[in-house]
Order: sequence, then structure tokens, then C-alpha cells
Amino acid sequence: MTDILSNPAVGRPVQRRIDVTSESAVRRVKSRYRAETRFQAYGIAAVCFAALFLVILLADILFKAIPAFTQARLKIELPVSAEHVNPEKVAAGDFDAVVRDGLRAIFPQVTTRADRKALSNILSSGAADYLRTEVVRNPSVIGQSVTVPVLLSSDADLYLKGITTDRTSRSGEADATVSGATETVTISTSSASFSDELELLKKASAETSASLDRDIEFLQLNSQSIGADIKAAEERLATARTSNDAKTVAELESKVATFKSSKDGIDARLEKDRAIAAALTQLKAETGSSGTLDSKMPSVLISINGGIVKATHVTLDRVEGNVLVPLATTDAAPAGSWRTILIERPEDNRKIQDHEIAFLERLSDEGKTEQVANFAFLSNGDSREPELAGILGSLVGSALTMLVTLLLCLPIGVGAAIYLEEFAPKNRLTEIIEVNINNLAAVPSIVFGLLGLAMFLNFFGMPRSAPLVGGLVLALLVLPTIIIASRAALKAVPPSIREAALGIGASKQQAIFHHVLPLAMPGVLTGTIIGMAHALGESAPLLMIGMVAFIVDVPTSVTDAATVLPVQIFLWSDLPEIGFQAKTAGAIIVLLLFLFAMNGLAIWMRKKFERRW
Repeated sequence: MTDILSNPAVGRPVQRRIDVTSESAVRRVKSRYRAETRFQAYGIAAVCFAALFLVILLADILFKAIPAFTQARLKIELPVSAEHVNPEKVAAGDFDAVVRDGLRAIFPQVTTRADRKALSNILSSGAADYLRTEVVRNPSVIGQSVTVPVLLSSDADLYLKGITTDRTSRSGEADATVSGATETVTISTSSASFSDELELLKKASAETSASLDRDIEFLQLNSQSIGADIKAAEERLATARTSNDAKTVAELESKVATFKSSKDGIDARLEKDRAIAAALTQLKAETGSSGTLDSKMPSVLISINGGIVKATHVTLDRVEGNVLVPLATTDAAPAGSWRTILIERPEDNRKIQDHEIAFLERLSDEGKTEQVANFAFLSNGDSREPELAGILGSLVGSALTMLVTLLLCLPIGVGAAIYLEEFAPKNRLTEIIEVNINNLAAVPSIVFGLLGLAMFLNFFGMPRSAPLVGGLVLALLVLPTIIIASRAALKAVPPSIREAALGIGASKQQAIFHHVLPLAMPGVLTGTIIGMAHALGESAPLLMIGMVAFIVDVPTSVTDAATVLPVQIFLWSDLPEIGFQAKTAGAIIVLLLFLFAMNGLAIWMRKKFERRW
């Protein structure tokens, strides 16, 4: 390559040769290639980095959502007696009593009120739903026994899934002898069968002791600080009494009393923690061959001879404990026929208690528990009980809200885009309108919620928490997006299409609606579906118009009280029950599937209706 220059001195053009073969030129070329390679590597790394975070996010949500799509339940035989279910009024029968009686029949030794309460705690408030449905469908089973699923409580469900309470089950490696079958039992073996349990106990004691030491140090500092505050306040009080300042004296006396009350409470807790720490210190000073368990320590349960024993004292070859489920026999248990269940989380720090765990373990050993697909998650409405809660109500509410949004924003948005792009005069007014439409597309969604609250609810008096109002608000939110996308699609149609239509005698309206709009329809539909997907994932504007209410019933019209899926996710995420964590993640998965489906539909429609010219 050469550059031709004019040499004024000689009067003829001068050629300047560019250096491309020297060593320095080769280095420069290689440097440019290396820079280009680095830039490509940076781009690939950025894409991979973003994809990695996306995969981690989706994997985390999916992992947390898996428990929501399965359900633990019992399958037991239930005697449906006419005493609880009147054949003439089947729907009004006491099916809960039938379920309780059927469960108690499995544990005939459970007779005390506390034990029966613990047994009932493993059942859901909707435990009798399957039974009620079966008997109402077939009343002839009254007076007979039927085997139907029985729903467990959320805590029992999570325990059997191993989510909230990690447990380790270990088969007994030696023969065990049993003394006693009720209340207090001693289990002895011929070898060091409980060494793992003892080691766990020692480890937990050390951790608890370290935690108590930190708490004691913190309480001591607080006590000293409050003591200094009391001393300073008493000195000021003495000064105020000397100067006869009655108002200051009253304020300081109240402050001193408050300080002393706080110090007394801290000192009492400090003494309690010191006593516990002293007991733990004594335990650590033992020889290491025995240990004592309480509610603040891990639980050790022994499943033997058809019963469950909770250990209270453990040595290397012997366990002393209290009977949770009575033993069927006191015969010696051979190796492999009994097992230990280790639960590291202390009983004081979990919702499900050892007595309830014992019943669940016994039912599981007898094969009366099962894990099945949780179709109720998709077919039930909302509930205060995690095991009964479903997303059907919010799904129907979302569908009704999206229907109202689509019916409003599609004709209005496309009509406005056609007018602004094809018919409106290009003047100051239309420029202002276009600028405002572009600005509205960037307005935070909650502003539209405030607008809906002020206009639709307060001014027009429309029903609160209804899909009709939600659809109106979301239509305002999506309308700018649809107008902008539709205008872009109309603008992308070649001018020759319009000119050809006008050239053969079509009016401007005919040219637009018969030729231009059909060609722009793929872009219009794509923008509409993307806008609807955006509306489906919104929650802030709907919260402002009251769609945050607890709605149990499934809505049947656009004026019924309802909620939507994003708001349902928001509500569940704020609840303290652990069972709702999986429900929240499951609802997020369903919402993401809907969003992916809508975006996939937009891509398919664009490919299907796209025409080349």
C-alpha cells in the first residue's frame, strides 16, 4: 500500500512506501493480533462468568424446590364407623376422629394424654381430606375399614425428607440385652457399641461450653456497663436532691429503677449460664467413658424390639433411657435387629420433638410411610399450613390478570403505534407524545401501582385485590413497551411495500392495514409477548392495589378477590415456617417456566410469521 503525495518542489507526485516487512512492523501486527485474541478471550470469559452465576442461581432454586414437589404421608387402615360418620349425613362426619382412632390403633400402648397429643402432632390439619373424599364418593364403606393416604404435618414431612433435622441411623453391631419395657430401660451390649454416640456427646458438650463461655463474657460486660450507668445515675440523683430539683429527681429515680431491673435480669441469666457451664466442665473432666444427655444436647434414640428408647445416659457398652414407644418384648436383640438414631440438633432447637420422631420412625420401620408426587401443590389454593398450600389460586389470578392486560394493551398499543408511525403529523405535539412514551417505559413499576391506587380504587371505587384492577394497572405498565416495539416493527417494513400498494390505487389506510401491518405482525406479537412476560413477573404495582391479601378460594371472575404468582411468592417468603421455603422455591420454578414458555412462544411466532422481502 502506498500514499501518493504532491511534491511542490519537483512538481511531480512522490510515493511513500509503508513499512510492513521490517521486524518492528511484524511485532506491531503480532501485537494487534494478540490484542484481538485477548479481547475475544475477555468476551468469552464474561459470557462464561455470567452463565456460571445463572447456573448456580437456577441450581440453588431447583435444589430448594424439590421438596415442594414431593409429599410424605401415611397409608394406614382406618375403620369408618357409623359412630363418627352418619350414613344420612356423610359430609358432616367426624373424619378427623376416624383418622386419630386409626393411628392410635397402631400404638395401643399409648394411653397418656401427653403421648396422644404427640401422636396427633404428626398429623396435618387436613389429614382426613382423602378419607372424606373417599367416603363421600362411596358411602357404602361406612362400617368397614378402608386404606387411604393420611397427610402428615409439615414438620413430620420435613423430618422424613431429612431437611430440617439431620439424622444418622446405624445398625447395632452386637447383641443387646434389655431390662424393662416401659418408662426406664437399660440396654447393654457385649462390646463398645455406643462409642460414636459418646464421641458425639463429648463434641457437642465442648461446642456448647465454648458458646456458653462467650455468652457469659458478653453478659459480664453488659452487667458491668449497666452497673457503671447505675453509679453515674445515683451520683446525679444525689446532686439533684441537694438542689431540690423535683422533676430531675423523678426522672433519675425512674432511670435508676430501670437500670437495676435490667441488671437483675442479666445477673440472673448470668448465674444460670454459669451453673450450666460448671456442669459441662464437670462432664469434660470425666474419664471420657460416659456422658449424660438433656434437651440441650443431641438426641440418641434406640429402636429395639418394636419400641423406641431415648437415651439419657450413655457409656461405651450401655445406654439408660426413657421409653418413648413401649417395647413389645424384653428379649435379647441380636446384632443387626436394632439400631441407633443420632440427631445432632438439640431438642430445644427444633420444632419436632423426640416423641414425635419416635412415632415417625416406628411407622417408617413398619412401611406405613411413603413419598409421593405432591399434585396438591398445583391443585390447592393458599393455606396457613405449608403441607396444604398450593398455587392454583395464584395461577388462576395471574391468568385472569394477564387476560385483562392483553385485552386492553394489545389493541390500544398497536393502534397508538400505527397512528404515531403512519398517520400522525410530525410536529411539536407528536414529538412531546413520543418522548413521554419513551420516558414511561423507564418509569419504576411501583409508580403505576400508586397511580392505580389513586385512580381505580380511590376515585373510581373498583374492587380491591381484583384481577380487573390488576390488569388495568399492568396494562398501563406494558403499554409503552408495546407501542415502542410495534412502532419499530412498522418502521422495519420497507417503504417499497407502501409505495407499491399506493401505486396500484390503494388508499393509505388500505396500504397500512392490508400490506404493512401483516408484515410487521411478527415484531408486534414479539413485543406484546415480551411485555406480557414482564407484566407476569411484576409484584410491586399489585402490592399497592391490595393484591397482597391472603386468598384461599380460587377466583372465578375478574372481579373476585385474587392474588398473582409473584405476590404469592412474596407472601410465602416472608412466613417463618420452614415448610414454606420449599413452597417459595417451587413457585419460583413454576413462574420461571411460564416466563420461559412465553419467551419461547415469542421466538416461535416471530420465526413462523416472519417474511423476507
